[in-house]
Amino acid sequence: MIQWVVFDVGGVLVDEARLIRGWADVLGLSEAEFTEKLREGIAAEKGIGGTIRELAPEIDIKAHRARLNGLEIPGEADLYPDVRAGIASLRAAGFRIGIAGNQPPGVAEALEALDLGADFIATSAQWGVSKPDAGFFEAVLKATGAEPAQIAYVGDRLDNDVEPARAAGLHPVFIPRGIWGEVHDARVEGCTRVTALTEIYCSL
Repeated sequence: MIQWVVFDVGGVLVDEARLIRGWADVLGLSEAEFTEKLREGIAAEKGIGGTIRELAPEIDIKAHRARLNGLEIPGEADLYPDVRAGIASLRAAGFRIGIAGNQPPGVAEALEALDLGADFIATSAQWGVSKPDAGFFEAVLKATGAEPAQIAYVGDRLDNDVEPARAAGLHPVFIPRGIWGEVHDARVEGCTRVTALTEIYCSL
């Protein structure tokens, strides 16, 4: 029986549009142009780093990533509209809530300040391990103190969320939004699928 619902961050709770606009600006592309190139890169399993390297082989990605990190620090305006209602409905139904994703320093503190009603908030920067590494999901288990089958993990990616969560024994929940979610949607099978966070409480 599911007791915990643990959320990924980008593409699930937080719209990453500001970061995408930031990279588009670095590359001298419009948001629409970079978004289309990124969709193609994700479909070809190149990810954002591989896509950027292909578009600009000479670019210092590490330096620009450090400069753009501030765009990953979420504020209220970056939350998807269904976040607060979705979490509230789960808490009202008796579920405990976690938030854990691949995020840089500062994101966990920003999410804490938004007071979303989570029992714990953690990031890869704090844990020192990133998805899809099995160690990330071991850290989720430790944070919840629950058995794998008692945890639903909500994500927008097949590679970083659905597959490794399933491999760890968690119950994956897929939401097809954000660029990764839209691209991966057709490939996701055999797990709970929702189109809004407010659907989760009646899907578990």
